[in-house]
Amino acid sequence: MNVSRIALAGGVAVSSALLVSGTAFAHVTVQPQGPAAKGGYATVNFKVPNERDDASTIKLEVSLPAEHPLASVMPQPVPGWKVEVTKSELDKPLELHGNQITEAATKVTWTADGSKIGPGQFQQFPLSIGQLPEDADQLVFKAVQTYDNKDVVRWIEELKKGSEEPESPAPVLTLSAATEDHHGGGAAGAGAKGSKDGGENAGHHDEPASASASGSDTTARVLGIAGIVVGGAGLAFGVLARRRRSA
Repeated sequence: MNVSRIALAGGVAVSSALLVSGTAFAHVTVQPQGPAAKGGYATVNFKVPNERDDASTIKLEVSLPAEHPLASVMPQPVPGWKVEVTKSELDKPLELHGNQITEAATKVTWTADGSKIGPGQFQQFPLSIGQLPEDADQLVFKAVQTYDNKDVVRWIEELKKGSEEPESPAPVLTLSAATEDHHGGGAAGAGAKGSKDGGENAGHHDEPASASASGSDTTARVLGIAGIVVGGAGLAFGVLARRRRSA
């Protein structure tokens, strides 16, 4: 009887934890792929989960921060989705690598085109952005999620210091400390217009390959050590087996 009660209580606790965690993580979020350093470039993913049991997500609109215009905005194609980048004239032109930027992206819209985000599923929408501001610790992206039953969820509430997380929080990208070369994880040069060459390639940076090479070298060393350990263990086992047979 005690065992049954314990098992029942444990099951209720696990179910409650899953319910709470599912609710807490059911909103639209943004996360960087690699570093998102101040003054650099980054590739970010907008993760969109489906909150509905009887409807599918068919549209996502992300408004880019107006207080920190991004000269370069480049979406990565997502199969089954159309993407549109909306641009606007800037009230105050930006200076980027010697070019004057007069137009910047203000909104990115993904619309289902043969695909949907069904119940119990999520979809990621990658976006390369830059140049990230040097005078901010984070960027707030307000998002609007639309379902095929015409329900609309606005993820636009900003978290205030000392307050609990709002019911519909806006996606927030935390920026890391600036690096010397200002290189980031994203490709630059799209979504902006300059007065000289259109700004299409202004601020392009090649992603350094040192991190990848270092990771490959580390992996090779680990595999090599593991092979030596396994080989040594096999040799010891063989010697022990021979001794037992001789005895």
